[in-house]
Amino acid sequence: MSPTTLAVELPSEPHAEQRSDRTWFPVCAPSALVPGRGVAALLPDGGQVALFLDRAGRPYAIGNRDPFTGAYVLSRGLTGSAGGRPFVASPLLKQRFDLETGACLDDPAVSVPVYRVREIGS
Repeated sequence: MSPTTLAVELPSEPHAEQRSDRTWFPVCAPSALVPGRGVAALLPDGGQVALFLDRAGRPYAIGNRDPFTGAYVLSRGLTGSAGGRPFVASPLLKQRFDLETGACLDDPAVSVPVYRVREIGS
């Protein structure tokens, strides 16, 4: 039995949502995530993703780049919830980003990318 790995769905070419051959990139073991703490992973295109685990055990993945400063730090932010929505607050300027949608809760004109997460292997 091989161990499971968390993988994120990579952005693909136009109309990829209509195809079944989506690209999943393995990023870390589920045990690497601890509720309330983020983990950063490098993507094949040189980008970064920040992964989080909520208290119920659901994983989330968003872009790691803080759009207000350009620094790759969101994985080091504080997690919480507002109105029942999980978020991470940037460790630099404290803007909060919804972990489900990527929307900035403090500036609706700003967002970060969101990645689907799933376990692969078994």
